[in-house]
Amino acid sequence: MDSHMMKIVILDGFTTIGKTPTDDLVWKGLMELGKVKVYDRTKPEETVARAADADIVLTNKVVLNSEVIAQLPHLKYIGVLATGYNVVDVEAAHQRGITVTNVPAYSTESVAQMVFAHLLTVTNRTEHYAVANRSGRWSTNPDFCYWDTELTELAGKTFGIVGLGNIGRRVAQIALAFGMKVQALTSKAADSLPEGIRKASLEELLSTSDVISLHCPLTDSTRHLIDSKTLGQMKATAILINTGRGPLVDDQAVADALAEGRLSAFCADVLTEEPPSITNPLLKQPQAYITPHIAWATNEARGRLLQVATDNVRMFLKGEPQNMV
Repeated sequence: MDSHMMKIVILDGFTTIGKTPTDDLVWKGLMELGKVKVYDRTKPEETVARAADADIVLTNKVVLNSEVIAQLPHLKYIGVLATGYNVVDVEAAHQRGITVTNVPAYSTESVAQMVFAHLLTVTNRTEHYAVANRSGRWSTNPDFCYWDTELTELAGKTFGIVGLGNIGRRVAQIALAFGMKVQALTSKAADSLPEGIRKASLEELLSTSDVISLHCPLTDSTRHLIDSKTLGQMKATAILINTGRGPLVDDQAVADALAEGRLSAFCADVLTEEPPSITNPLLKQPQAYITPHIAWATNEARGRLLQVATDNVRMFLKGEPQNMV
């Protein structure tokens, strides 16, 4: 294909690159492959007009459903700037002969790191003490130390993982390095699990884990996997962590469990609605620790994302597409 005639449209570039001094720098690799137009954000009603002449469209969260795809006659390729590709109607694209790619596993290390950033926030509360000490709390203390939160050691505690994909396995390794006992709900055979990981049923995992971390895909069977019923099976002292997909948990049920002391803490980097409504019950809960979907967003992970997304386009233009979905 004559790549220099290719029109490449990036529908929502801002969340991939954040605030950078120049698009030319960030999208340089793509600009060598065709004529590139970058939009920071695209509203649903703007999608068709912006992508109308495009041969290649890159999207992170802008939806390309069958109605949109039907109105883009030139479209030959959709590159998803993420691992999850539920924003694209893949079947409709395939019927048109449009290639769809994603960027697999670029954020494994960063997401696993965020799981433990959240967990250590709850067990050690470093930011709480740092903020208090800026206001003179330690300076006015009669003793050499003080603590006004519970401080918890992870070694010896049981870490339950739901889903043993790339991220789940990496989280397990880190938990084992902390001296934790690790058990997992997984479709994999018990004798094929990495050393140190025990296979458990959902009921067993819920009732015996001190920490539960969700790493399964969002499907009809996992939607609201954590609801009032499953919360009732968990220890009241448990810490629940969700860096997977927001709808894996029922927000209201978790908020109620926190308010009533039936769950010790909830840590989440994802919510059902993003950005959340100001009325989301979890945002007001002192034992809910919510970060704004940033586990994937380290400089290193975004660098890998851009590199693979660019390579995906390059390989497509060479007639050797990779990372197809």
